[in-house]
Amino acid sequence: MKHSLNEIFKEAKLLHAVEDISSTKKRLRIEIPSDAIENEIKDSLERLRQKTKIPGFRPGRAPMNLIEKRFGKEVEAEALEKVIPEFYSRALKEAELTPVTTPVFDEKFDFKRNSPLNLSLTVEVMPKVENLHYEGVKVREIPIVVGEAEVEDSLKRLQDERAIFEVAEKEIEMDDIATFDYIDCEIVGEEKDPTLKDEILKMGNEVFPLDIIEKMIGKKKGDVVEFTKTFSEMFRVKEFAGKTLSMKVMIKEVKRKILPEIDDEFAKDLGFENMAALKEKIKEKIYDVKKRHAVKIQKAEMLNKLIESNTFDVPETLLKNEMETLVIQQANTSLGESKDATKEKSAFEEEKKDDEELQAEMRQKALKNVQASIIVNAIGQKEEVTVTDDEVKERINVIAQRLSVKPEMMMNFYITKDGSLEGLRHLIYEDKVIDLMLSKAVFEKGE
Repeated sequence: MKHSLNEIFKEAKLLHAVEDISSTKKRLRIEIPSDAIENEIKDSLERLRQKTKIPGFRPGRAPMNLIEKRFGKEVEAEALEKVIPEFYSRALKEAELTPVTTPVFDEKFDFKRNSPLNLSLTVEVMPKVENLHYEGVKVREIPIVVGEAEVEDSLKRLQDERAIFEVAEKEIEMDDIATFDYIDCEIVGEEKDPTLKDEILKMGNEVFPLDIIEKMIGKKKGDVVEFTKTFSEMFRVKEFAGKTLSMKVMIKEVKRKILPEIDDEFAKDLGFENMAALKEKIKEKIYDVKKRHAVKIQKAEMLNKLIESNTFDVPETLLKNEMETLVIQQANTSLGESKDATKEKSAFEEEKKDDEELQAEMRQKALKNVQASIIVNAIGQKEEVTVTDDEVKERINVIAQRLSVKPEMMMNFYITKDGSLEGLRHLIYEDKVIDLMLSKAVFEKGE
């Protein structure tokens, strides 16, 4: 009598259960009953017989031995590809293991028709984190104060954003805009670049090297400025990194910055009734930013305490993946150009640090990140935290509003980057779990 796969599952057991290679690496020895494979092979052969045209036979009437002779090996391979993952998944479930890598066969298995298939598989798994005491974790209370000077600084930034520039017969000062022509421009040792006209530069531009800007300060329309600049190996524009640039420019025009008055009219232009209302809104925004920053610190402190009080191994693959992520993030951060020569030198010296020391630092940071993620997932499972589709849509809307783009564009960004919205869903999941953990913490006043 033919048994269904579910019936076979009920009867089948792990042959030798689970062998511990380490707390995060297991060897599973599985015996797949011959019925499971044979049933799949026969079903596939019958489907092929129904649709395959063989000379001298009507579809579905060809002898099974002919079908098997023609398609047997192919069907056997397909049957194994289907049945092995099903039994492997069941074995993991039976052993209560969560894999973090695909399994590796310890040896080449020998498959014979109508015989049980014995497999030995090695797989990395999530560690079991038990007895997590996350209720009542002591967290430092962080007072939030918004000073008047902070409000004034924000007002000045708003004022600066709404500045206008007008042509002036004057010497160049910081914050002015200068228009100039390149008379001569070359990278020493290379072919000269063609001259450019009507280039515009704002004095104090954070991208343009400060020492070049300082050469222009005090100059006026008609003046010619010459300078030579040797860029560090860390300069973000690769074409200039480690090279010397020689330039000669002529100032064509100077524009000075004119700031609007900070008064009730200024507030009304921004959509507020008066200056008091604008200041109140600024104060609220500063408070919100500080509050988010304080909560971020509290969450980090809480996770650090849980990491310190819970010892467990982490899967080497997760650690390796996290280190690769940190390396990419560090490389992207290093692309930014320093504002002055001192910072350039500091960045260069940092780059020269001993490789082993850098690796150790990166590994330690990656280890903490992975440990935190494992703890969060363990607590999330215990608390049965879930993320709904509506919560994903809401997060997309919030991000889109913050970036002033359409939600559809934001959704396409995540799908293009990750292939689905599961990455964003997991971020929301972690946020919900950590918020839950923080709600169960005990806040203590700091010193």
